[in-house]
Amino acid sequence: AAIGGILMLFAGLLTPMLSAPAAAQSRFAQQTGQSVPDVVGLQPYRSVQSVTIESAGRPGGSASLIDLNPGVGRWFVLSVRTASGQQDFHLESAANPTAMIALTVPRLEVTGQGSTLALVDRRGRCELWSEVSRELLEARRSGLPYAPLCGGWWYLRNAVAGTYTPIERVTEFLRDYVWGGDHIVNFVREEAFGDVYAEHAKSESGARSASPPDALGPAPALLSSEGGSLPIEVPNLGLDLGTDSAALLMGSWYPVRDASGLFFSVVRPAALPDSILNSDRRHVNRLDEIEANALDYLMAMDLGQFELHFAVGTDEPRVGWSDRAQPQWRSVDRPGPDGFDRITPLVRNGMVNPSVASQVAVTFAGGFKREHGAFKYGALAARNFGSHYGFMQQGVMLSRLQPGLATFYSTIDGAVGMQTWRNEDDLSLLPRLVDARQNGVPLIDYDPVSGTSAPGELVNQWGAGNWSGSSERQLRTLRAGACLQPAAAGRTYLIFGYFSTATPSAMTRVFQAYRCRYAMQLDINALEHTYFALYTHSNGRVVVEHLIDGMVAVDRKGGDQLAPRFIGFPDDRDFFYLVRRQPP
Repeated sequence: AAIGGILMLFAGLLTPMLSAPAAAQSRFAQQTGQSVPDVVGLQPYRSVQSVTIESAGRPGGSASLIDLNPGVGRWFVLSVRTASGQQDFHLESAANPTAMIALTVPRLEVTGQGSTLALVDRRGRCELWSEVSRELLEARRSGLPYAPLCGGWWYLRNAVAGTYTPIERVTEFLRDYVWGGDHIVNFVREEAFGDVYAEHAKSESGARSASPPDALGPAPALLSSEGGSLPIEVPNLGLDLGTDSAALLMGSWYPVRDASGLFFSVVRPAALPDSILNSDRRHVNRLDEIEANALDYLMAMDLGQFELHFAVGTDEPRVGWSDRAQPQWRSVDRPGPDGFDRITPLVRNGMVNPSVASQVAVTFAGGFKREHGAFKYGALAARNFGSHYGFMQQGVMLSRLQPGLATFYSTIDGAVGMQTWRNEDDLSLLPRLVDARQNGVPLIDYDPVSGTSAPGELVNQWGAGNWSGSSERQLRTLRAGACLQPAAAGRTYLIFGYFSTATPSAMTRVFQAYRCRYAMQLDINALEHTYFALYTHSNGRVVVEHLIDGMVAVDRKGGDQLAPRFIGFPDDRDFFYLVRRQPP
C-alpha cells in the first residue's frame, strides 16, 4: 500500500527526384549506420514525384509525393508548399487491405491551369487541393486517427493521444521528469510485482478432462510420463473453448470456439521431461520451484489462415536514445542512434487501419519501450550505438534493424519469420519486408545450415542478454514471448506464450517442449504489457475474448459495449495483429 501511495503521488507528368545513385547512397547509409536527418532519409527504396501548383495563372507553390517503399506501396508523404509555408501529410492507402502489394502506383496531377492538385491511380482521380476545395485540410481538422479521403480510397493519418494505463502514466512521469525515476520504477517492480501474477493449479485426479483436438492441430508439447497424465484446472482463462470441463490435459491443444485456426494449451515447466530440463546447461539455468510449478498459457495461430502485421503506438517504441546506451554513444552529435529522435513527417496513431479492422482476428502487445530497448552490457552494447531494437511498419524503416538481435517479421508475399538479424539480411531480406520488430536476443536460435534449434547463447546472461530484472539478476516476473512451430501437413504455427512468473530460462524450456524452431521474448511485468485478445463474431456482433480475464481492464467499456484496445481506440504501445486471410 505504501509503495502504491508513492507511485500515485508521482502520478508520367512527374519528375523523379531520387536518382539511382542517391538510392544506393541511402541504402549504403542504412548498412553502415551513417546518420540521416529524418526518417524519410532512412528509406533506401523511396521514390519522389513533384509538380508545380499555380495560383491565378502564376506559380503558387509545389507539391511532392514520396512513396516510402514502392515495393509495398502503403505509406506516402505528400508535401504541399505554398506562399504561406509547407504542410506535410502522411497518407495510407486503403486499397486491398489484406494484400501487401498495392493495386496501383499513384501519381500527382495538376489541372485547371495548374491550380488543382489531384491524386490519380487505377481507382480514379481524387482532387485533394484547390482554391475552392481543400479536402486534405478538412481531413486534418477532423482529428480522426484515420481520416478518409477520396471516398475511402485513402486515409490521412492524424496525430492523436494514446491511452495509458495508470501504471504506465506513473512510470512515464517518473522516468521523464523525476531524477533517478527509473531506479524508483525498478524498486517498485522488484518489490511489488515479482510473482504477483503467478498462477498455480492442482492436478485434478477425479476431474473429467476435455477431449484434445485431432492431430491436424499444432504438435503437442513433449512432457514426462507423469506430466501429461492428469487433467489440470485452468484459473482466470478468458477464452471460450466450447467445453463444460475446467480441467485440461497439459501440453495438449484445444480449439477456441468459433475461431478457426486458433488453439489454446496450458503447461507447468515441472511437467517437462528431463531430456529438456537438463539439456544445454551452459546457456540455460536450472528452474526454481516457483517458476517450475507456475502455469504458462499458450496460444497457437495457424499462419495458413492469417497474415501478421505490426504497428507502433502513439508513443512507443520511440526512436531517440535509450539511457542504457553507453555514454560514448550518446555523446555523438545526433539526437538518436539513427540521426533523429522523432518520425516526423510520419504520424503514429496506435491503432489498426479501419479498412482492416473487421478482419482482425487477434491482437497482442509488442516489445520493450525504447528506454529498455538497448544494451548496457556485453558485446551488443559495444557496437552499433548500443544495438537499439529496430522496427518497421508498412515497409517503412522507423529504426534500423540491428545485427545480432531477434527479429519478428512479415514479408510482401505474406510469409512470417523469426530469425537473428545478420548484416547480409540488409540486402537479401530487407527488400521483401513489410513489418518487423526486434526485441533482444533469441530464447531459441535456429541454424539454417544444420537445420537445428538450440537455446540462445545469452539466455542465462542477464546483462549481456538485456532480459530486464532485478539488480541481483534473479527476478522472476510475468513475461510474454513468441515462437514458430513447424507442424504436420506443411502447417506453421505462431505460438504466443504467457508465462505467469518466469525467467528467460523457463520460457526457453517451455518453447523447447512445444518444438519451437525459433523463439524470442516480447514484453514483461504487467497484464497490459502481455495483453492478448481474439475476436469472434456472433449474431452480427464482435465478441472480444482475452487470454486472461484481467486483460479486459485495458479495454474501454461503454454500457454493454466494449471498445477493444488497438482496434477501438489509439494506444500508446506497439502491437501485433493477425488478419484473417480472404479467399481469392
